[in-house]
Amino acid sequence: MDVCEVDFFDAKKIKVLRKKMRPDSELYQLSEVFSILGDTTRLKVVLALIETELCVCDIANFLGITKSAVSHHLRLMRNLRLVRFRRDGKMTYYSLDDHHIENLLKQATDHIEERK
Repeated sequence: MDVCEVDFFDAKKIKVLRKKMRPDSELYQLSEVFSILGDTTRLKVVLALIETELCVCDIANFLGITKSAVSHHLRLMRNLRLVRFRRDGKMTYYSLDDHHIENLLKQATDHIEERK
């Protein structure tokens, strides 16, 4: 059986865990990041942006979806500060907001490859 056969808990461990646990507001934000990255289209966008800065048209062409769909995905990611944009004349270019998301995906990729 994969559960305890005795109803007992370690009060000291539970006390330490409760002190170390992040507030629910932070956990909610963290779950939002993982939820956004749980979509394969958005994951492809992030992986592409790890490689290079791209405009919406480039991303749409790369993914084979409409610019409107790309904009929707980028807006969701921008709201969580996963990506940022800059304007250059009539063009808008997207990039990762910082290196944290790249590191997160690297760790996840390492985890998957380790299991092979």
